[in-house]
Amino acid sequence: MTTKQAQDAIALLTSQHKEVTAMFKEFEELGDRAKAGKKKIADKICQNLVMHTMIEEEIFYPAVRERSKEAEEMVEEAIVEHASAKDLIAQIQEMDPDEELYDAKVKVLGEMIEHHVEEEEKEMFPKVRKMGLDLETLGQEMKARGDEIMASS
Repeated sequence: MTTKQAQDAIALLTSQHKEVTAMFKEFEELGDRAKAGKKKIADKICQNLVMHTMIEEEIFYPAVRERSKEAEEMVEEAIVEHASAKDLIAQIQEMDPDEELYDAKVKVLGEMIEHHVEEEEKEMFPKVRKMGLDLETLGQEMKARGDEIMASS
């Protein structure tokens, strides 16, 4: 994941959302014969999503939850959405691109992520911005953890 020197937590997550959205679009644009290309992009999508959900669940969500009871419901919903996405990610990672339902599973994962991203960016992030969290420090922590996860995958 490419990031500027210091990004606050929300800017970091938003840039990751944009990157993975672009990857889904790239996947969609590949033809039916581009099996190797599809597998490569799908694997990259899965790897990035695993990292993204981990830094949200390990660092971002706990900080948000600790700051606001009102945010707890949003965080819980996001965690449930993550669980569904992780299940689909695991299925995709185990599959071969010429297996039946491969493309469909990647497409459904993309739709799930699109919904999740929209909720976070339109509902959660604006509320979090008003909470007075140290988003710079959170962003640095999340970036470091994300780099660590990507290096070990």
